[in-house]
Amino acid sequence: MLPVVILAGGLATRMKPITEKIPKSLIEVNGKPFILHQLNYLKSHGIQNIVLCIGHLGHMIESLIGDGKALGLNIQYSLDGNKLLGTGGAIKKALPLLSKDFFVLYGDSFLPIYYKDVEDAYVSSKKNALITVIKNNDQWDKSNVEFASGTLIEYNKHHPNERMHYIDYGLSILNQSIFDAYHQNESFDLSDLYHKLSLHNHLAGFETFDRFYEIGSQNGLKETEIYLSKV
Repeated sequence: MLPVVILAGGLATRMKPITEKIPKSLIEVNGKPFILHQLNYLKSHGIQNIVLCIGHLGHMIESLIGDGKALGLNIQYSLDGNKLLGTGGAIKKALPLLSKDFFVLYGDSFLPIYYKDVEDAYVSSKKNALITVIKNNDQWDKSNVEFASGTLIEYNKHHPNERMHYIDYGLSILNQSIFDAYHQNESFDLSDLYHKLSLHNHLAGFETFDRFYEIGSQNGLKETEIYLSKV
């Protein structure tokens, strides 16, 4: 299985005051830090190599997880440093630790999905980027993906159109080459990169049907606690 980079460097302003003292990934969910739920799920799907992109209070994550051996994983870290790099810039900085192709997962998301199916779809697509999507109809957030007949037509987070009924599910597979136009320590957002790729038909889509869970909001945290208490 491909390695996974987890984006866990955000400031998590919506979860204050909890995140004034701990990073969002360490918020307790059903008796243990959320990141442990993520890592255990990844391991159950055959994933061994993980890179954590950390920033705000990231040393606390590193102190808890270490090199991952106690969890049966191989974990490395990439630090934003003094400058906030955004989701794209953080991955660009982490590329030396990653293979040519790799998964991307957000540090506040729990995604009940089969990673092998996503990897197979990526290989079949013969494109350098794939995102997972779910039919949303503005249910969880503003829909931002036009997807029809298995084809991703456009991703546009900032200016969605009326044909967009899907949303980015939060898991992607990327090839290092799509970051060639960016410089190390340049700050940029993945959503802007996805938009550019989609306009040139370079972004594949994989539809999933099981909803995502997140701890980036108080309501999301409650829903995630309920879901994880049942699995």
